[in-house]
Amino acid sequence: MNRCHVESLSATAPPRRHWRRLAGALCAALVLAMPPAKAQVPSGMGSQRNFPEAALRGNLTVNSTSDATLNGSAIRMAPGMRLLSPQNTLVMAHTVLGQNFKVNYVIEPSTGMLHAAWILTDAEAAQPRKGSNATTTNITTGSGAVLK
Repeated sequence: MNRCHVESLSATAPPRRHWRRLAGALCAALVLAMPPAKAQVPSGMGSQRNFPEAALRGNLTVNSTSDATLNGSAIRMAPGMRLLSPQNTLVMAHTVLGQNFKVNYVIEPSTGMLHAAWILTDAEAAQPRKGSNATTTNITTGSGAVLK
């Protein structure tokens, strides 16, 4: 709703109406001087994202809206799982079915489900982070096992 009414200013107008017209003209000038909404939103490109310390690196393929493959192993996605693009916008899982992404991810410790994943840019993927080559178990079997 636009409450700025711009009328022509005349010297014969009463003082109260003159100020009202002047305020309307000032309001219209301010609205025209504002940058468009698109210019007010930061683009996210070139800015560095801060990932949680618990985030690991891996390859993610979304198989369905509730199942994915992470580093070659099947994993369930948590009901509120967030998949974020390189611009930090939310990506709906059904729009990227079957696509493979290099991601930083967080697993929910209590359920073992995928909680959040960030699709990485090439620059972010080049930064070292533990992940797909990390040891996931301390169980050793076979000839390398030491029995006592």
